[in-house]
Amino acid sequence: MHAMILAAGRGERMRPLTDTMPKPLLPVGGKPLIVWHLEKLARAGIREVVINHAWLGNLIESALGTGAQFGLNIRYSAETSALETAGGIATALPMLGSDPFLVINGDIWCDWDVNEALVIAKNLTTQAQHAWLLLVPNPAHHPEGDFDLSQSGEVGTGALNRYTFSGIGIYAPALFSQTLVGQPAKLAPLLREAMSNRAVSGTLHTGAWVDVGTPQRLEELDQRIRSI
Repeated sequence: MHAMILAAGRGERMRPLTDTMPKPLLPVGGKPLIVWHLEKLARAGIREVVINHAWLGNLIESALGTGAQFGLNIRYSAETSALETAGGIATALPMLGSDPFLVINGDIWCDWDVNEALVIAKNLTTQAQHAWLLLVPNPAHHPEGDFDLSQSGEVGTGALNRYTFSGIGIYAPALFSQTLVGQPAKLAPLLREAMSNRAVSGTLHTGAWVDVGTPQRLEELDQRIRSI
């Protein structure tokens, strides 16, 4: 199974920290944020990893190299300017294989068990689904949530049981079949179209999850990890 870590964002809300360092390299709990993801992927046996980058991407490549230090094979999808989520994934598709792949936002922290991804990916293929999303309870900074989750595990756009998209998903390449390579494109419209065809499933994760979007959240997470 392949995995992709999204690391192309500028991190405007994290300035001035991100003026000289890309957000995924910001340290938390004694190591760069992105390294937490890489180590979890390696422990789950996922070896093939693609990282897209734009802002200060050379620093990401210098810090992580080929991935050998983590037991991984890392390849990079360089973007002149950030292509947003769907555009970045579509551009990197040739490196992600023909089977469903895992995508993780580089600026989150989560204790979800990556080992589950292998089974979920197989189920997507068996059930002809286009996407699986990890959802979390709505945080204070996003109280309205993103998507509805039914008791059967179907994700939709309803308003009854709305949760927040964690930034962790598993996608079939077909989800991006109409997305232009090298052009900015958002993920949400693709997901909503797939939801209209009942082709998106999901799981609610009630464990630890942080959208590390501000210096305050970064500091709080750092203190939390160090206190464990």
